[in-house]
Amino acid sequence: MFDIGASELLMIVIVAVVVIGPKDMPRALRTAGRWIGKMRKVSNHFRAGIDAMVREAELEELERKWREQNEAILKAHPQTPTLAEVESAPVQFGQIAHHETEMEPIAPPVAAPDAPPADEPVAAPSTTALPPP
Repeated sequence: MFDIGASELLMIVIVAVVVIGPKDMPRALRTAGRWIGKMRKVSNHFRAGIDAMVREAELEELERKWREQNEAILKAHPQTPTLAEVESAPVQFGQIAHHETEMEPIAPPVAAPDAPPADEPVAAPSTTALPPP
């Protein structure tokens, strides 16, 4: 993040020991750690807010596309039948079925030729369920 090398870090530690002193160094590092923690918390909170706004914008875009697609589908296909149309459907079916029963067959029925009776079936020895003797 800050791109601090090893030699630069060593110089900062030497200056801190000289300026702050070895006695107060732990307290100074603790205070610096708290400040860094607070800055990270604020930056994470800010980042979460930005991410939430981006997700919300993406959801709005997806909802808009979904509405457009839904309208296109509804325009392309007719609406589903109403309740009155569904209730009248059995009556229409009955009328169609009634007309079909009044129709005459195209050709008269023909009887099937008489076939001689078949011989008694015999099972092959390899197809029986019993084991061989």
